[in-house]
Amino acid sequence: MVATGSQDPQHGVRRRGTPARRIVGASAVGVVLLGLLSACTVEDAFHFGWPRGGITEQSQQMFDLWIGAAVAAMAVGVFVWGLIFWCIVRYRKRGDALPAQTRYNLPIELIYSVAPFLIVSVLFYYTAVVQTDVNKTTVDPDVVVNVEAFKWNWKFSYPTTRGPDGLPVYTVGSSDYVPVLVLPTDKTIRFVEHSPDVIHSFWVPELLFKRDVFPGNVINQFEVKILEEGAYVGRCAELCGTYHSTMSFELRAVTPEKYEAFLAAKAAGQTTPQALTAIGEESLATKTKPFPTKRDADNANPQNR
Repeated sequence: MVATGSQDPQHGVRRRGTPARRIVGASAVGVVLLGLLSACTVEDAFHFGWPRGGITEQSQQMFDLWIGAAVAAMAVGVFVWGLIFWCIVRYRKRGDALPAQTRYNLPIELIYSVAPFLIVSVLFYYTAVVQTDVNKTTVDPDVVVNVEAFKWNWKFSYPTTRGPDGLPVYTVGSSDYVPVLVLPTDKTIRFVEHSPDVIHSFWVPELLFKRDVFPGNVINQFEVKILEEGAYVGRCAELCGTYHSTMSFELRAVTPEKYEAFLAAKAAGQTTPQALTAIGEESLATKTKPFPTKRDADNANPQNR
């Protein structure tokens, strides 16, 4: 067997590495292997598990909070791991004599009592600040959209725009049509949610935010400002019944000019697919497909929406 370690210049034999060096070497190899096995990019690694794709101002605030909490956790972890490894090396067994016992060490007890309290207090403060800001609503938002979640689809209406019948224009999904919710970028958008039957949950993954939709007299409201144009899939994130898995919609974020043109087309009596075509957008959902089912649905014809 070949010996490993360093060469002893006096005796001409190789000595094994010290325990500290072996521990450090094994830790370094473990970190490298973990990075390789996870197969993530450098950018993903520095997201610390936070998903990509936040498209709102609120998602950026939550991302900053997550990064701050992850860095703080890593700092605490490195400190604790360092103490553990230092104790392993420094106080490893060297004989049969019982080492000196320490009891009632007031400075140490104060440190491990006060330090966690300070860490939790700081994290609580920044979490409360971000949460309050994310849940904040304005007095006069730029856009209001009513979200009605029902078994098992979605209806989106724009209360400030009236159609030829004098009622707010809307789009509603059915078993053969995925509803498209059209919204503008760079505008404060208020979602007013309601359910006529059971609890659902409004979720667009790219918003990095979801909010339950309750039945009865409970109306949930929240506001976002979308920063990027595009088509984004929407889901129901609350198990609501038999066809919960098919309860999809698409969020289509367009420029404010296109949004106003879309509302004008709807006010003139056009369907949502026709209005989308009129502003140069795909007429149907592109991020998800209709799911043919045996369920009954009202307004099944897309031309009525």
